[in-house]
Amino acid sequence: MPVLEGLLCPDLRMRDSGLDVGVCPEEASRSPVWGPLRTPPVTCGGLSLALELPALIRQLRAAWRARRGGPRGSERSEASTWVEAEKEEVEEMKRDIEDRSAHLEADGRLSTGHAGVLLAERRGSYPLIDLRILKTSAQRGEVESSNRKKVMRQLSFQRYCHASRLLRGFMPHTPGSLHLLDDEYLGQAAHMLSKVGTWNFDIFLFDRLTNGNSLVTLMCHLFNVNGLIHHFQLDIVKLHRFLGMVQDDYHSQNPYHNAVHAADVTQAMYCYLKEPRLAERLSPLDVFLGLVAAAAHDVDHPGVNQPFLIKTRHHLASLYQNTSVLESHHWRSTVGMLRESGLLSHLPADMSQDMEQQLGSLILATDISRQNEFLSTFREHLDNRDLDLQLASHRHFMLQIALKCADVCNPCRVWELSRQWSERVCEEFYRQGDLERKFDLEISPLCDQQANSVPAIQIGFISYIVEPLFEEWQRFTEPSLLSRTMMGHLHKNKARWSSLRYAQTTVDLQSHPDAAEAEPEGGGGEGESIP
Repeated sequence: MPVLEGLLCPDLRMRDSGLDVGVCPEEASRSPVWGPLRTPPVTCGGLSLALELPALIRQLRAAWRARRGGPRGSERSEASTWVEAEKEEVEEMKRDIEDRSAHLEADGRLSTGHAGVLLAERRGSYPLIDLRILKTSAQRGEVESSNRKKVMRQLSFQRYCHASRLLRGFMPHTPGSLHLLDDEYLGQAAHMLSKVGTWNFDIFLFDRLTNGNSLVTLMCHLFNVNGLIHHFQLDIVKLHRFLGMVQDDYHSQNPYHNAVHAADVTQAMYCYLKEPRLAERLSPLDVFLGLVAAAAHDVDHPGVNQPFLIKTRHHLASLYQNTSVLESHHWRSTVGMLRESGLLSHLPADMSQDMEQQLGSLILATDISRQNEFLSTFREHLDNRDLDLQLASHRHFMLQIALKCADVCNPCRVWELSRQWSERVCEEFYRQGDLERKFDLEISPLCDQQANSVPAIQIGFISYIVEPLFEEWQRFTEPSLLSRTMMGHLHKNKARWSSLRYAQTTVDLQSHPDAAEAEPEGGGGEGESIP
């Protein structure tokens, strides 16, 4: 090994730390451990580097601190050295987080460092709030079952790959094993995937058939049928890794903002991308951005809204200066997962950065506080008849509108699905209200279960958010069959909620006849505002 011994010469040093790092040729010839390889052991400040990495790091830190005047040798025990090393590591992590936060701009956009590289959000920024008041039974055993969930997710992905081969007309040549275990999946979930573009798609059933793996399975299928994997030369392993990370970063304990909601929005987005007026103009990049933005638009959602984060002084509210807090976090988390998975690493840097920025523009558009801004611009374009979908900027705007529609399309689904989503979102509101009551905070609008019923919340949501947006969307589609179907469901569902509210009010008045005198004239009904 003369070449290796020449490379590992005593002149090799760690100049920055002030510790000499070299080799000991004399010791190498006498060492029975290194004898067979004839590779000299490396030493650093009298410490042997033939150690496990954590122990090596701790000893290096202890030696460095000793050089700087701290306790050394027998003056400190091994336990105290370990504790100090751990404390210093925590402090380094805190400084790193502060350094990253310092690069953020006030509007929540990704800032650039000295090298012009966009910074990505850390994953797992779940608010540090007391969740014991919530239904903890659903959380019991969550940690213990994580491995089982991962196994089931991998199994479901294998099932999807097998099913997609069947849908493309390729039968497996090897008999046995997988397809014998997946008859139920191939008979039901694969059949559902063949009708993924229909509006009555039952995402709850699909999630059960895919063992809670609906988002990954759906996205892989849509990327496949739209030719995105081939067009962008995507690595299927990296794609699955990215989608698995997105799905995992949704919080399953959230009644509404979870991976099933993301899958539902993605399926709706796919339906809108197939609208004839849009489909004939969209590029593969448009389809890619639309589907990824839909899948990740609520990733790592904490189950509470922006006002809650602001009044509890959560670090995300400080990070984004109380502006589009959740949406900015969803976007930057998505960018972090794209980079961690390496999905776009084979593309030119300027192209991948442009895709990240466009994803941010789409996800930030889902901020409900910007509803009137987008709606007025959309209405103005339709009134002036100046939408030109040959322009990339106009296509991008329509992707923003389509994603906003997909995000709030639950009242446009058939009643059986729409009712489930309505109950889920209200349950999430009520949980937040319970937390606010527990910590003596002002209860946010719509979050007081005693004051806000599900029918009342839904009537206000439909009247002030959903109807105005989908009326303009219907104008844009001129109108299409899908638009007429959605508006029909919307009107029927609103009427049904009105009847349920009337029945509920009647029962309440019979139980508490004095309440009728306290109710002001003209109160309630569909004129109730929704923030």
